Amino acid sequence: MARVILFNKPYGMLSQFTDRGTADARATLSDFIDLPGVYPAGRLDRDSEGLLVLTDDGRLQARIADPKFKLPKTYLVHVEGEVDDQALDRLRHGVALKDGLTLPAEADRIDAPAVWPRDPPIRVRANIPDGWVRLTIREGRNRQVRRMTAAVGYPTLRLIRWSIGDWTAAGLAPGEWREA
Repeated sequence: MARVILFNKPYGMLSQFTDRGTADARATLSDFIDLPGVYPAGRLDRDSEGLLVLTDDGRLQARIADPKFKLPKTYLVHVEGEVDDQALDRLRHGVALKDGLTLPAEADRIDAPAVWPRDPPIRVRANIPDGWVRLTIREGRNRQVRRMTAAVGYPTLRLIRWSIGDWTAAGLAPGEWREA
């Protein structure tokens, strides 16, 4: 039976167990998880937060991380500006990025979700409105969600991966984990 760990990755930490090759060590998984034999299935950038799945099963790890399996990954995206219907339609039909057209995404404007505060908080500009989008993708290019929202005119201020398949970050504070 595969061991599956659900971890709420805090902002500013790396999705790996070590930080070799830098003068100043940054926070890593080893600062939060002391379980031998589990490895992350996919990554989240240092400036992204939310659900990271770890497992001791290499086949499951590949199935979660490999875009060919098209496992849905849902993100709560705080963006600069109030997202209009035209931008949502573009996200739903695929967005042209430098590395090609993305697959169609599920995209909905949402009210600000009841999530943990970010530390440090995002920079808010009083004269520029902001909004939230729930975006579900089935591929995983480098910084894809940020590039998609920017391509439709709404730069990302905060990015939270909320779910991977049926697994969610619900009930997990940043830095907490549980077995699935």
